[in-house]
Amino acid sequence: MSVADFQPVIGLEVHAQLLTRSKIFCGCSTEFGARPNAHTCAVCLGMPGALPVLNEKVVEYAVRVGRALECRINPVSIWARKNYFYPDLPKGYQISQYDQPLCEHGGLEIDGEDGPRRIRILRIHLEEDAGKNVHDPGGGDSLVDLNRSGVPLVEIVSEPDLRSSSEAAEYLKALRDVLVYLGVNDGNLEEGSFRCDANVSVMRKGSTQYGTRVELKNINSFRFVQKAIDYEIGRQVELIESGGKVTLETRLFDPVRGETRSMRSKEEAHDYRYFPEPDLPPLRIPAGFVERIERELPELPRAKLHRFTASYGLPAYDAKILVGDRPLADLFEQVQAVYRGPAKKLSNWFLGELLRLMKEEVREVGALRFSPAQFAALLQMVDSGELSNNAAKDVFAEMFRTGRDPREIAQEKGLLQTQDTGAVGAAVDAVLAANPGEVEKYRAGKKQVFGFLVGQVMKAMKGKGNPALVNAALKTKLGD
Repeated sequence: MSVADFQPVIGLEVHAQLLTRSKIFCGCSTEFGARPNAHTCAVCLGMPGALPVLNEKVVEYAVRVGRALECRINPVSIWARKNYFYPDLPKGYQISQYDQPLCEHGGLEIDGEDGPRRIRILRIHLEEDAGKNVHDPGGGDSLVDLNRSGVPLVEIVSEPDLRSSSEAAEYLKALRDVLVYLGVNDGNLEEGSFRCDANVSVMRKGSTQYGTRVELKNINSFRFVQKAIDYEIGRQVELIESGGKVTLETRLFDPVRGETRSMRSKEEAHDYRYFPEPDLPPLRIPAGFVERIERELPELPRAKLHRFTASYGLPAYDAKILVGDRPLADLFEQVQAVYRGPAKKLSNWFLGELLRLMKEEVREVGALRFSPAQFAALLQMVDSGELSNNAAKDVFAEMFRTGRDPREIAQEKGLLQTQDTGAVGAAVDAVLAANPGEVEKYRAGKKQVFGFLVGQVMKAMKGKGNPALVNAALKTKLGD
């Protein structure tokens, strides 16, 4: 048998940092990149007698996530202590939620391998982040930075509904897009504000009994998620086929070697000994709180994707790229509202020239210097024949760098095409008079000569002839 004879079963646990300015149980800053231990106090340092006080904005953001993912919001949820001992956990426990979480039983639709699929979400709960151990690569001291200790997280736990590494990556991307659209997470995998663990098992096709799962910890890119899961699937299949058994364990992914390695077995895993947090009362959601948040939810990526394809007639590929960045999608609609020309033409400019220049200059949509009206004006100049497509790209590049008016740039560069039919007619007459042999060939049926004549007229007008006017004038003069 081979991997193709087995069915992977995958569930993901995503930890997402909530974009509050202060931590979940104290007033310390959540700013990333500060000097070690600069954003700490008695609460997040775990000093004896220091008491946690809940940040209300954290609850609001978590409910926003829960309702966007169609979860039930429990009116009462319970805080719990998750006990384990590690240098980056100063209290010796992490405040989390266990058997009574804030949100339960939701779902997220993704594009699966066989079409749209709804991935069930088991639960979403709140918890505080731990600190960070900093190890000397030369084998010296290990240090602890507690700036991250107490940073608010939501943990989003899916059911084991994913059936391939590509579906897992698609789910993560879709989930990240939702959180970024909601304004509750920045989606930054490299900084650890969006990270995931994957639970992976395999079973023979046709079986209904799940295999023994293995947990893959803290994978920090979509590409590595796929590579780690694919490696783990192959490893488990090979182990089973050789007569061995998969062990319930936690493994780490080594991106350099492209393989997973054992971190700890089930026998060595922590017994977290959850029990209710005595220093925090039950979290009770006030009447009308959820309804208010629901009214404030933005249009989510999936709904926007469907609207872009239905209302604007865009191909799914174009729509998916535009919708993948909310500010980019908003800009597209702002320009289209002024331009009102073919949406596909505008999409081509966005996916081509705009994204190319943004990538070259590492610029975000919010930092663009031109206005939607200027972008629309440029496209209208192309549609009217005042600018060729190539000339418009030159104008757009200057507009992108400076924010200047496109017509002003085109005039300064001498790129405007003439709309003077008299000047076009005179140029056509001169070209026909200078090329009698080509004219005779055309009239004798050699129609490909027409392109040569167009080129000669454009050359005579130094590229400033309106192609539509040139073509029309030539056909008239040639008797077509």
